[in-house]
Amino acid sequence: MDTPEPRDPQDPRDARSDPAPAPSADVAGAGAAPVVTPDPWREWRRATPARLALGRVGTGMPTDETLRFGWAHAMARDAIHAALDVEALAGRLTAQGWTVERVRSQAADRATYLRRPDLGRRLDAGDAARLREGTARAAEGAACEVCIVIGDGLSSLAVERHAAPLLAALRPHLPADTRFAPVVIATQARVALADEVGEAFGARLSVMLVGERPGLSSPDSLGIYLTHTPRRGRHDAERNCISNVRPAGLASDAAAFKLAWLMREALRRGATGIALKDESDLAVLESAPRSDRADAIMVAPTSRRHP
Repeated sequence: MDTPEPRDPQDPRDARSDPAPAPSADVAGAGAAPVVTPDPWREWRRATPARLALGRVGTGMPTDETLRFGWAHAMARDAIHAALDVEALAGRLTAQGWTVERVRSQAADRATYLRRPDLGRRLDAGDAARLREGTARAAEGAACEVCIVIGDGLSSLAVERHAAPLLAALRPHLPADTRFAPVVIATQARVALADEVGEAFGARLSVMLVGERPGLSSPDSLGIYLTHTPRRGRHDAERNCISNVRPAGLASDAAAFKLAWLMREALRRGATGIALKDESDLAVLESAPRSDRADAIMVAPTSRRHP
C-alpha cells in the first residue's frame, strides 16, 4: 500500500483550512492518513441538528457518530417512558396563578398506554364524574370559555420543560376577562382526552399541550391542539395544531403568540380545524407601521406529530 506523501507546513500547497483531525478514533496512528473519510457536506451540520454528513470509516459509520446515535435513541426512549412529575408541574402553575386539577386516562400504566392508544383518549370514570360534579357546583357563575389540558403524551420531558413557560407567555396575549376552567394535568394522556375534559367543563374551546413523539434530535418537543366545542368523537380535521415547541424549534414566546391568535379567532368564528387557517403572521404585519413591515416579515413567528 502506498503511504501518503508527508506534508510540508512551509509549503502553501499543503495549507489546510480544516482543523487538525481529532482523536484517536479518527487516525490510524502518528503520521498515518485519517481513518474517517469526511463528508463534503459537513459544514451544513452547523445549520441543522439533522443526522447528515456523518462521514464514514470504510463502509461503516465513525465511532463517535455511532455513539451519538445510541445516545439520541436512549434520550428518545427515556422521554417516552419517564413518568411526569405532576406535583412539581402543579406547583409551578399554581405559582403563576392557575387553578390546577389532576386526572388520568383509562390506561392504568405506561405499558397499557403504549399498547392501547384508545384508552389514553378516555378519561378515567372517577375523574370524569369529579369534573362534572365540580362544573355543576360552579354552574351558578359564568360558564368557562377555555379549558387547558396538559398531557404527558409521548414525552414527559417536553411537558416538564416547556408547558409552564408557554402558559406564562400566553396570558399577556389574551383578554384579561377570559374565563378559564382549572388547568388539568393528565397522565397517560393522548390528544383526544382533552375533548372529554373540555366537555365535562362545558368549555367553548379546549387547548391540549402534549408531549410529542420523540425524534432522534428532538426528545422534548411539545405539541398544542385546539378544538372548538370539545366533545367525545371529535376528529383531527376539527383541530388546529402548533408543533415542535422547544428552544431549538418554535420558542415559547412565538408559540404563545400563535396560540393566542388562534384562540381568539376560534372563539370569534366558532370553529377550529380546516375552518380556521393560522394567519397570525399577517397579524404581525398589520400591526406594524408601514415603514417597518419589511422588518416585521423577518421577525414574524413561524412554526414548522401527535400521539
